[in-house]
Amino acid sequence: MRRAQRDYDIGRLKTTQFPRGECILTFYQEGKRRRLRLGTDNEAEAERRAPALYAEALRPTGTSVRELWDAYCRDKEGNPSVVIMGHQWKALGPWFGAMNAEDVTIADCRAYTAARRQQGIKDGTIITELGRVRTVLNWAVKHSLLEKAPYIERPREVKSTTGHLTLPQVRALANACAAPHLKLFVWLAYATAGRAGAILDLTWDRCDFERNKIDLENPEIQVAHKGRAVVPMNRSIKLRLLAAREGARSDYVIEWAKQKVGSVKKGLASAAKAAGLPHVHAHMLRHSAAVRQAEEGVSMEEIASYLGHSDLKVTRRIYARFSPEALSKGANALEFDDLEPTEVRRSA
Repeated sequence: MRRAQRDYDIGRLKTTQFPRGECILTFYQEGKRRRLRLGTDNEAEAERRAPALYAEALRPTGTSVRELWDAYCRDKEGNPSVVIMGHQWKALGPWFGAMNAEDVTIADCRAYTAARRQQGIKDGTIITELGRVRTVLNWAVKHSLLEKAPYIERPREVKSTTGHLTLPQVRALANACAAPHLKLFVWLAYATAGRAGAILDLTWDRCDFERNKIDLENPEIQVAHKGRAVVPMNRSIKLRLLAAREGARSDYVIEWAKQKVGSVKKGLASAAKAAGLPHVHAHMLRHSAAVRQAEEGVSMEEIASYLGHSDLKVTRRIYARFSPEALSKGANALEFDDLEPTEVRRSA
């Protein structure tokens, strides 16, 4: 009755009440083996009861941030965010781990923010980290582990300062690239709206020239990461990719000396300077592609799919203002339909 990928087993223990053997839940807690009776000798029923009994057994008896954090991670086991939380806890744990959750104050949050800033950590990261604490404590309230969650103060939201390039500027940037692989990166990043890492990870086997698709999802990445999409291969990028494939010397689309390229940061900076453009970084190409789509009237849903966004609200918040239809209904509602022809001529 053993199953893979879970932290407990279901076995049997012969008892007077269950001659066939009562199903029991076995697991380790703090290095000690525990056994709990499931009150049935039916395997299917035991499988149904086991998760709830296991969760209750691991229910924290204390209310420290560490205990609630661990309980949250167990409850969300299998969720990609739990992997990321393991990295975030390295910074949060020493500050909040031993604290009683209800005793966390605004002063504690501000002290954490100040310390992280001194370490050179940007506010965007700090906002995410403290937001994770807020999520865990709110979860604890919903599960009756806390009576009330304290207010977790975070730095103000960081407004994006990422600029975007027009299509003529993208052309100028590509033409200024000294190396062929850098020029191909520019066009591929713009045509797919992909993240730099996804473009540099792209291999030829994920470029489907028959179906005109480019799969930016790297199957070798097993840890949680930001969304990557399968996007159409338009005519322009298909021609460039076909030409590049003829001279390919490795499995990677973006290659240099038969090797995968690790970074294009310096190359893009040099090309931008040569083209007379302001500072350009790889993410700007992704942003520029999305802005161009919005300006051309592409729906927010389609743009979100291109970008690999799981939350459409994020796409709308950033790109809806670039759409020609943005606020158009509101503007039309304010039309002065009763203007006389003479008034129109006079205002002109």
